[in-house]
Amino acid sequence: MGNPNSGKSSLFNVLTGLNQKVGNFPGVTVDKKTGAVKLSETTTAAITDLPGTYSLYPKRADEWVAYKVLLKQDEAVKPDMILLVADASNLKRNLLFCSQIIDLKIPVVVALSMMDLANRRGTQIDIAGLQLQLGVPVIPVNPRKNKGISQLKKALEQTAERLHHAPAKDFIDVKALAAAPVTDLQKHFPQLSNYGAIHHLINHENFDFDTATQELIEGIEAANKFNPTKTQAEEIMQRYGRIKHIMQQTVVEADPLQKKLFTERLDNILLHRWWGYIILVAVLFILFQSVFWIAQYPMDGIEWVFGQLSGWLTNVLPQAWWSDLLINGVVAGLSGIVIFIPQIMILFGLITILEDSGYMARISFLTDKLMRKAGLNGKSVMPMISGYACAVPAVMTARTIENKKERLLTIMVTPLMSCSARLPVYTILISLVIPAKVYLGFFSLQGLVMMVLYLLGTVMALIVAWVMKWFIKSTERSFFILELPMYRGPRWKNAVTTMIEKARIFVFDAGKVIMIISLLLWALSTYGPKEKMQAVTAKYEQLIATNPQQTDELNKQRKTALLQNSFAGIVGQSIEPVIKPLGYDWKIGIALITSFAAREVFVGTMATLYSVGDDADENNNTLRQKMAAATRADGSKVYDLATGLSLLIFYVFAMQCMSTLAIVKRETRSWKWPAIQLVYMTGLAYVLSWVVYTLFK
Repeated sequence: MGNPNSGKSSLFNVLTGLNQKVGNFPGVTVDKKTGAVKLSETTTAAITDLPGTYSLYPKRADEWVAYKVLLKQDEAVKPDMILLVADASNLKRNLLFCSQIIDLKIPVVVALSMMDLANRRGTQIDIAGLQLQLGVPVIPVNPRKNKGISQLKKALEQTAERLHHAPAKDFIDVKALAAAPVTDLQKHFPQLSNYGAIHHLINHENFDFDTATQELIEGIEAANKFNPTKTQAEEIMQRYGRIKHIMQQTVVEADPLQKKLFTERLDNILLHRWWGYIILVAVLFILFQSVFWIAQYPMDGIEWVFGQLSGWLTNVLPQAWWSDLLINGVVAGLSGIVIFIPQIMILFGLITILEDSGYMARISFLTDKLMRKAGLNGKSVMPMISGYACAVPAVMTARTIENKKERLLTIMVTPLMSCSARLPVYTILISLVIPAKVYLGFFSLQGLVMMVLYLLGTVMALIVAWVMKWFIKSTERSFFILELPMYRGPRWKNAVTTMIEKARIFVFDAGKVIMIISLLLWALSTYGPKEKMQAVTAKYEQLIATNPQQTDELNKQRKTALLQNSFAGIVGQSIEPVIKPLGYDWKIGIALITSFAAREVFVGTMATLYSVGDDADENNNTLRQKMAAATRADGSKVYDLATGLSLLIFYVFAMQCMSTLAIVKRETRSWKWPAIQLVYMTGLAYVLSWVVYTLFK
């Protein structure tokens, strides 16, 4: 546990490495990260990373999660001890939370982070004296440089073996705050500490007690005229009084008039009213340029390998249904997954570096003013930025927004942010219709288009939020309080860990969906109504028999005709009149349908359709080559500039994700809002795609 920005997640990652998994706390959509750490040759610990919180008086959903775990009201997480991460550079504030946990009488080990930052500020901490005052082990750590980790593990093991106990004496005289009601409550709940009893009196309505227990506690409150607000205020005053004494005994702070730190000087530039926004746009530009520039070489290599593998298998395997399934179903589906791993890893690696550096929080601060004009606030930025990764956890992240109207608006517009699932679609379409030109030796035209697509989604999200704010009424007042973390150097190990984890999630989560749909699509593209398929086969066998010199050309035509008469072809052609005004053919129509399961399935669908149809030249082994060579009945290219741009716009705005709709329903507890989301996003996508196609045709 720990305050936000205390280094809690960094320490968790160092202790667990890759031995961690992410789930949800039961009953809520707050992330639960759990992991395993080997403390010694004989002891292994299971660690749960609880949401960051400032005190034991929760307000947000994620703070309630941490609170219920500490008060032993969570059935799934029962802590044996607490590893509390405290920021040495903000020790006074961190000790408030620390002292509250100590008074719950759960064994505590304090990991003192940010010691290097405290030293740079001229702050000196007497670790032994602080440990004596608190009565619990205090271990200085630096997760970035792996310092203090072995000592921390030893302290955790000793606490597990009860060599360190929770202090018998309260940090403050808790019982004196409400002596009579605490005594009465402990008669019925003898296992409660004095401070635990205080919290049962204050928050029992939020605990899963039966009616009789609730009435019992209510009776104790009424009989003793218990005042929760007064009790809380007196407690905080007493705690800060004791903390002030401890700070005087154990901490030497530098002159407050010392020269500004590097962080403050840098903030004067990065948070400037003009330069701040210019730098933000430049950072985003470099981010998207790098995704194209760095990933190009491994992507070309992967594409070449799958092209060669497909060609080799075609030559060595006999003509049979199972070889067709292997080549055009399995291999084509796999290529649609693996080729985008480099871009996904690079994107998430760069985003992790921005988060580690402390700049991501500055983006929230910079954009708060703009967000408020659209009916949101600065806290909406984090879910929206998370939406660049995936809309599902991003929608869940909106739970940290206290104002209900702003939370709902954030949920409604977050799917407009271009998630990583759109990245494969953007990549292949941009490479097809946008020339690979480079200006001034660095500015890639394809990277610029990619950045524009991301900005389009963001701008549209703000416009939609501004429109919706007039229809969603609320009288709640909105506040935005944000702590800006210190600037720090990137943790390369953490970035690599994140890259590997995101690639794994893409391959095994999105990959499973892509493979299943690819195999299903192979079946639908290979088989069709018996009479139609037999008629096509008979027709072309007769044509080949009478024109043997045109066998190769007729075989290609037969494959195309069989695909058109397959089950997939029939579905695609049935919706073609609806999508034709956007410049799409029936194959693109099939991709639009299948990619509703997950946007990235578009590429797998194209890989399967163009492998089964195989209407490209023999030398066109890669998917991009096959799509580039695809033509309409009149001989014109399918993927010209107008169609390519129209498709890109469609995928920027369309709600092509069942999972997002499901999670919006779960968060809003109604089908009304996901239905509105589906209608307005599909309408936007269709109209704007038609406009773009009309302009560029």
